[in-house]
Amino acid sequence: MESEVFDDLRQFIEAAKKVGEWREIKNANWDLEIGALIEATAELIPQPPLLIFDEIKGYPAGFRVLGLSFAAYKRVALALGLPPDRSKLELVRLASRKIHSAKPIAPKEIARPPVMENVMTGAQVDLRKFPALRSHEGDGGRYLGTGDVVINADPESSFINMGTYRMQLHEPNLLGLWMSPGQHARMICMKYWEKGKSCPIVATFGQDPLTFMASNTKIPWGSSELDYVGGLRGRPLEIIRGPVTGLPIPAHAEVAIEGEVPPPSEQARDEGPFGEWPGYYSGGTIGTGEPQPVIRIKALYHRNNPILQDEAPLWPGAYRMDLSLRAGLLWDQLESAGVQDVVGVYDHTKYLWVVALKQRYGGHAKQAAHVALAASASARHGRYVVVVDEDIDPTNLKEVLWAMETRVDPAKDIEIVEGCWSTPLDPRMTPEQKATRDHTNSRAIFYAVRPFAWRDKFPQVSRVKRELRDAVVKAYKDILPFPSI
Repeated sequence: MESEVFDDLRQFIEAAKKVGEWREIKNANWDLEIGALIEATAELIPQPPLLIFDEIKGYPAGFRVLGLSFAAYKRVALALGLPPDRSKLELVRLASRKIHSAKPIAPKEIARPPVMENVMTGAQVDLRKFPALRSHEGDGGRYLGTGDVVINADPESSFINMGTYRMQLHEPNLLGLWMSPGQHARMICMKYWEKGKSCPIVATFGQDPLTFMASNTKIPWGSSELDYVGGLRGRPLEIIRGPVTGLPIPAHAEVAIEGEVPPPSEQARDEGPFGEWPGYYSGGTIGTGEPQPVIRIKALYHRNNPILQDEAPLWPGAYRMDLSLRAGLLWDQLESAGVQDVVGVYDHTKYLWVVALKQRYGGHAKQAAHVALAASASARHGRYVVVVDEDIDPTNLKEVLWAMETRVDPAKDIEIVEGCWSTPLDPRMTPEQKATRDHTNSRAIFYAVRPFAWRDKFPQVSRVKRELRDAVVKAYKDILPFPSI
């Protein structure tokens, strides 16, 4: 039985409380303490609890911050509308099927949006009323936008883009906007800038989980994420038209802004540094050597007792997304490209993608690896693609490492592909590359599979069969502290 589809973040919180651990924390400090507590919880506690921060120092009760929304796979299952009692790999497969079968559904306008319970315009706009966090000691400031959704529209077509980009709080009515080269939102902005115009823009903070996850998913240019999330929901995303920009605003968001992004030659600000997902400070001005775009805010809306969603990156050892929609999307893209008998796909910390397949012919593993390199779900950022046999669970790093240790001959089974799409956030990007905006890197493919030509002669695995392992765990779980399978 599938989970319900949530209209807002509040419904998701209540459902998440019923299927897993959660904690309410009061009187924590927005300056470093909340960020440190979120990272420690993610790093040290398996399947970490949902954290709800209230009565944050310097802010009234009810102005909350939500942490680790998707750090436990059962909560991710809820967010995707999938049964939370399945394994990670089963859930990735179900997500893949859901993505494949979903048909785009356009948003639906409603008359009484909760996000408009409080309206401020012009001089009334003051973003300092929200407990924006400074999450890492070396961050260049406070960030309102980590768990956000940014919306703008292509001026040459009807294409409306939705994405997630970090936003630094500069002034009461001014936000920084970091968009890596090649991101759709930046490409749209550049079309306006080339004509000397500002790009109209909308951003929301704290929204239903599917909308946020869709915003983080790389889908092809011209396909609107708003229609995409409607297809995943099975019903339209409810919106309003922004009174200032005319752009769609998710009606059940906690906080929303409308504004414009002027050409950087007209107005820009130093941005960052910021602790990013590779586990290093990077990006922004420190990454490019030049100031970054800003959003001039013209209107601010929020619900009563608003909830910010913190998604500030953690170092990869404290990963905050235990099951990603991207893995399901890549699985679907592999099959759509004609790669047969894929039995599992998983991404670990964005750098490491693992594809499990049942080899059917010579070159099957190579085909899967190169499609994975080129697919939109995985083309950006990555470093490694590992192809494994069907007996390896791609979600289990212990099994993946075992396959790499025992089935890879480094001289024959590692392939280097150069000139791939990367980002200034890449800590291995050289100063020369940053100076010339050569945002490319190389990728390594590990063919951690039994060589197809003599796979039948490969030594037999001595490990206990999975079925027997699961049976003894179930039989002795009252005696030994086995985790849930």
